Amino acid sequence: MADWDNPDVGLLYEINGLAKDAPTWADRTMEFIGEYGIAVGLVLVALWAWWGVARRRGTREEAVSGFAGLLWAPLAAVIALLVNIPIREFVERPRPFVDHKRVDPLIDGKSDYSFVSDHATLTMAIAVAVFMVHRKYGLLAIGLAVTEAFCRVYMGVHYPTDVLGGLALGTAVALLLAPAAMWLLTPAVRAGVARFSWLGTLVWSGSGASGTAEQRADAGAPRSPQDRDLAA
Repeated sequence: MADWDNPDVGLLYEINGLAKDAPTWADRTMEFIGEYGIAVGLVLVALWAWWGVARRRGTREEAVSGFAGLLWAPLAAVIALLVNIPIREFVERPRPFVDHKRVDPLIDGKSDYSFVSDHATLTMAIAVAVFMVHRKYGLLAIGLAVTEAFCRVYMGVHYPTDVLGGLALGTAVALLLAPAAMWLLTPAVRAGVARFSWLGTLVWSGSGASGTAEQRADAGAPRSPQDRDLAA
């Protein structure tokens, strides 16, 4: 069967072919975005999501669960990458430029297996975890993850099905393990807030350096005289 008769390979040629027609500066930009830029962007989006969650005027428990949810984002990414290790070793799919000489990779040194894409897996796991905490920033994060998937095919280092598999794997890990993760992380954050005042500042920074009177009382911190007056 000819390469173009395989939709996966045909789409690879179409997307990677854009790199051949693009100026050098555009390819270098896509290379940076695909290797590092999207990951940096996701860190910034996660920080913005944390700031948005911390500034909400909700209950103490909402702030704690939101913070725990954001902690789950990097953990989900790590777990998804670990899950991908046996998948890659089982499938043993070579990189597309190994079997298809018409593919023009933008970067060298990619000698490991292709399915599934680590970059797509990692970025989507983070994006879905952020989405479960903050919808607006989560949609932005998912958009970045999809852009990452496109970049990996454009760079000639993955087939389209490699990145689709990565997006699916990242989504599955972030969603399916979220209940167990929150069951562990939420009480851990709650206990940490009660023990360390600086952690409380991170959890509900929008309510002042120490949080509202209700939040401090829930966390086990002493109330100020003004708080006692308000409570009365």
